[in-house]
Amino acid sequence: MTNRQDDYRQDDYDRPTDIGADTRLAQVGRRPEWTGIAGQPGGIVSPAVWRASTILYEDVAHLRAARSNQHERWFYGRKGTPTSWSLADALTELEPGAAGTMLYPSGVAAISCALMAVLKPGDTLLMVDSAYDPTRTFCEKVLRPMGINTVYYDPLIGHDIETLIDARTRAIFLESPGSLTMEVQDVPAIVAVAKAHGLVTLIDNTWATPLFFPALSHGVDISILACTKYIVGHSDVMMGSVTATEQHWPQIRSMAWMFGQMSSPDDCWLAMRGLRTLGVRLRQHQENALAVARWLKGRPEVGEVRHPALPDCPGHALWQRDFSGASGLFSFTLKGAEDETRTRFIDALRHFGIGYSWGGFESLALPVDPHAIRTAAPWRGRDPLIRLHIGLEDATDLIADLEQAFTASQSPL
Repeated sequence: MTNRQDDYRQDDYDRPTDIGADTRLAQVGRRPEWTGIAGQPGGIVSPAVWRASTILYEDVAHLRAARSNQHERWFYGRKGTPTSWSLADALTELEPGAAGTMLYPSGVAAISCALMAVLKPGDTLLMVDSAYDPTRTFCEKVLRPMGINTVYYDPLIGHDIETLIDARTRAIFLESPGSLTMEVQDVPAIVAVAKAHGLVTLIDNTWATPLFFPALSHGVDISILACTKYIVGHSDVMMGSVTATEQHWPQIRSMAWMFGQMSSPDDCWLAMRGLRTLGVRLRQHQENALAVARWLKGRPEVGEVRHPALPDCPGHALWQRDFSGASGLFSFTLKGAEDETRTRFIDALRHFGIGYSWGGFESLALPVDPHAIRTAAPWRGRDPLIRLHIGLEDATDLIADLEQAFTASQSPL
């Protein structure tokens, strides 16, 4: 068994490859080195919380040896403790083909550091037009002043992304589905073009997680999660992760260390606790969200329901081909309504919170307006858009709540 921090490889730890997802979730991140008790057979079930800044050495010789090889597990608290290594190990095991995972204090930090790891001044980045708004902000406010150009592309472009590639193009960033308008991308087609041109591919895979879409198995080089969402699952921790192939792992690790990126042991422990129930939670999110989405499809007040598992969602056939499930996030429009009606509708909801983020056990509703942040594929919808995250409540209660909100929103003030 390896004792190196940079080697979070599935083949380092004997685990059957033919076990189910829930069995894997119950076992990942539980190597004996994380859970064993010295001098006693067996050990604890879950890795403990190891808090540390200073690591003490036996003598100067050991100090110097550690300094010359900082990939050794114990060096300094910023490089992690068994609590963070076990979580990184677990996330790596969930991505077949992954060489390692780094942890960050938020999803935005993970996205930013991953982009910084693969881009340099003079490069061009191809960015999906439906990307998470803070991703676009980072491209415009940080990358562009550094001399890194961003070209936005239609999320449904597929193979035709080749027409945007020139000598300066270095990387392609995907997010499938888009976090507001839910277009599903043809990831294998885009990856094939990228490989033919020697480009790096990165994906924000927060919506599906590796359980519903193992991105590296589909040829993507770097997979990014806002662990704040489904990995944690309880809306009480901010965290991000970047998982990479063997080729790109060293630069991901190096950039994270140079920027001093890390997650606290307490947050890692909570994230690991959430990870254990990811499978059962995602299935319930999926079941509830589909029940609500199908009900909304039949409402006269609704114009369009953008849920990747519904046949009329852009890219549905791609979702059907590439994904093994759908999570709880989707959007819908209010037919012929104005913002005032949308506001009354959301304010009338009783079981839905009003707030940013998603992926927790609670349902959320948010007014969203993609017009201002779309350039390559402008949002043509005229009706107000609402994004829902469907949580773990009873679907019948959520539907009843939406029904009373429709009535309330149509009533005169």
